Amino acid sequence: MDKTKRLFLKSKRSFRRRLPPIQSGDRIDYRNMTLISRFLSEQGKILSRRVNRLTLKEQRLITIAIKQARILSSLPFLNNEKQFERSGLTARPPGLRTRKK
Repeated sequence: MDKTKRLFLKSKRSFRRRLPPIQSGDRIDYRNMTLISRFLSEQGKILSRRVNRLTLKEQRLITIAIKQARILSSLPFLNNEKQFERSGLTARPPGLRTRKK
């Protein structure tokens, strides 16, 4: 078969259509924490529309609901647990010197 004919052949792979992340009965609301938490990263950031596979209108509504939940203290603004942990090492690492005055 020529190279030109091979370019126009359709691939034999079948693509399974994914289910939409928001079902028709789900209400996008700041009180629906199970729905909202699916669209947040581990750090508490809002995931992008491409990652979530949402429409533009759904992404806007999710963003507004997340921001309302943050303001009402249902969600934290940051989920950075390392910030509050104390490290076991309190001494300075070797090699760092203080400057003599």
